[in-house]
Amino acid sequence: MDFQDRVKNWMTACFPAEATSDMQERLHRFLEEALELAQASGGSREDAIALVDYVFSRHPGQPQLEAGGVMVTLAGLCSASGFDMTEAGETELSRNWDRLEIIRAKRATRPGNSPLPQRN
Repeated sequence: MDFQDRVKNWMTACFPAEATSDMQERLHRFLEEALELAQASGGSREDAIALVDYVFSRHPGQPQLEAGGVMVTLAGLCSASGFDMTEAGETELSRNWDRLEIIRAKRATRPGNSPLPQRN
């Protein structure tokens, strides 16, 4: 079974059915993780805001092509950072299986229809 299918199985075990297919929720969590990776790798808030302004000033691309771009640039960032992208993903998926209750509890504090992962 490939990684994407195993992540889908984990999501199905962790979340209510509607959460696994909620495009807005999945999009928000992806964006949160991408920003956390940028921050952890030395990116600045100012650069992130400048890039948000740049991207949203342009016409939207095609999701499948953009997903490919995400994968290629993530692989490049991981290589430049000196770690294996696949190993990092496998480690996080394994860690998530061990943290089902913690992840569910965090999600329960999330404000409805908000990109924010939890209430302040």
